[in-house]
Amino acid sequence: MSCRPIRRCSSDISMKLNPSLQPLLDPKLSDKLRKISSQDSVESSESRILVMFTGGTLGMARVDGVYTPQKDYFSQAVRRNPNLHDKEYANKLKEYDEALGETFVLPLCSHNRRILYCIFEYPEPKDSCNISIEDWRTLAEDIKENYEKFDGFVIIHGTDTMAYTSSALSFMCENLGKPVIFTGSQVPLEEIRSDGRENLLGALYLAGHYVIPEVSLFFDKKLFRGNRVTKLVNNQFDAFDSPNLDPLARMEVDVIVDWDSIFRSKSTEKFTVHTHLNCNVGLLRLFPGITVQTVRSFLQHPMQGVVLQTYGAGNGPSDRKDLMTEFKEAADRGVLILNCTQCIKGVVSNSYETGKALMDAGVIPGADINPEAALAKLGYVLGKPGLTRQQQLEMLQSNLRGEIRVFAEEEVKKFSLEDSKFIQAIVQTLNISNSREVKSVSTALLPLLMCASAKNGDLNSLKYYKSMGGNLSLCDYDQRSPLHLAAAEGHIDVVRYLLENGTSIYDRDRYGNTPFMESIRCRHFEVIKLIKKTGGHFIRETTKELASLLCSAVELGDVAGLEAFALAEVDFKCSDYTGRTALHVAVTLKKIECIEYLIERGADIKAKDGNGHSPLSLAVAADNKQILELFEAYQ
Repeated sequence: MSCRPIRRCSSDISMKLNPSLQPLLDPKLSDKLRKISSQDSVESSESRILVMFTGGTLGMARVDGVYTPQKDYFSQAVRRNPNLHDKEYANKLKEYDEALGETFVLPLCSHNRRILYCIFEYPEPKDSCNISIEDWRTLAEDIKENYEKFDGFVIIHGTDTMAYTSSALSFMCENLGKPVIFTGSQVPLEEIRSDGRENLLGALYLAGHYVIPEVSLFFDKKLFRGNRVTKLVNNQFDAFDSPNLDPLARMEVDVIVDWDSIFRSKSTEKFTVHTHLNCNVGLLRLFPGITVQTVRSFLQHPMQGVVLQTYGAGNGPSDRKDLMTEFKEAADRGVLILNCTQCIKGVVSNSYETGKALMDAGVIPGADINPEAALAKLGYVLGKPGLTRQQQLEMLQSNLRGEIRVFAEEEVKKFSLEDSKFIQAIVQTLNISNSREVKSVSTALLPLLMCASAKNGDLNSLKYYKSMGGNLSLCDYDQRSPLHLAAAEGHIDVVRYLLENGTSIYDRDRYGNTPFMESIRCRHFEVIKLIKKTGGHFIRETTKELASLLCSAVELGDVAGLEAFALAEVDFKCSDYTGRTALHVAVTLKKIECIEYLIERGADIKAKDGNGHSPLSLAVAADNKQILELFEAYQ
């Protein structure tokens, strides 16, 4: 089987062709997995992850006593590690189709899920010190090009500039709905005491099991938000920390995900990437005795954005009128100066006169943003075409990707006994007295109550539960989110509200269905259109499975079902496991209305099934003049 490129890039970090990619995109793969799983008496599902290897210590080899990037070395190292690649399972895949290239597979986990992944190694692996803005653009474009083919992405990157790259990608990825996880290591993968094995395994595990729709960074058993991290240590395994935000997830005996902290896109627009970053930005760190000449020269054209690293809570030397004048003149001519504290942890405020002096000079308070994220945010905002100065200022002080905490925007009302008479009644019945148990009751009941409200189309109740701190992305006992239920019932206003409040369209229930599939199954056309507009697409369904669903709709004479699949952009030429298309079934069963609908939408009257029969030959053999006249009319 020939290997098809996902895309070709002009950058020097562009993807090369890799024979391990094709198996993951092959529609036959899911069928093979089902056969293998049934042989092993294992009922397993699978996730598909794209691993993008840019370079870094994790994939380096020791050469002449020093760690050195080696071309094609990373894939070989992974292949040799049984914790990262189940050779036995991979070989079973090949038994069913020898033409399949190598597919990397994690060992089966306790959740009975197989994580299949392919590795794309960029032509020249880079030390992260050599990563450029052009490389950031290429990564973003590659994610966009492959977005609908994979459930998540893992990016292997060197640690020295990983916080800069993860911050930049978080802004460049707009309306992100799938996990993008950066990782790397302090010691190469094949060294005895490497931290790389656990870091790569953890990143793959999280990307394959949880829909955490952020650009994040996994290191030393912790998942951080990508624009909140900084590298603090260069000789320990816990190299990264997120001082102003607790980890999103921790891999301990159990995996603990802080779902309430997950940042979600609140938009009904599709995922896209913004690749134009303004390069005329920089970091200026204040220090006692800094000269006005230094500041003036730094702020000169072509500089358009500056991250000003100040003291304490955003303070500067207010008695240095010469410096304040330079800052004000630069701000007046359009330079965006974003105030970021030099402290590892803390928030910029105007509590001190020395901080207020900077604000009066036109310096923009950056809240609790870190320098890496501040630099990326400036480049992103300045790279947006057509924005007014006021719009730029508003974006810099808004929480775009979870990079800052805007207290008035994000604080929600905490749960109390007075908040809900229903919860209160349960608490009293169970004789619960302490706040922790009250919170547990709320946590257990709110997802069920929100799902019930979504099913009933009760938008007001959903808004109420959210105001009480309810997480609209939590699921019921069947792993169905409120969006699953609203989509299945066709409540378009509830669906829109949930999408605008970050509920994922990619969550799967225990049966593997997404909200998009629910809307199609239940023939709710407006919901289909809205979720499709937001980026909905088929995830687990192969072309053969979709063809089977089309054939079933035809058997029932369900033209509305066909129309639902048409809105979802299913190809009506696809064939099922016997080679039949929906048109074959429609001709055999003489479903005239279905035949008309299918041929109007490009169904092939000459497509042959496994027995060599086409819809046309079937109509000829049956001497069905009505169908033959239809075929002739549409030819």
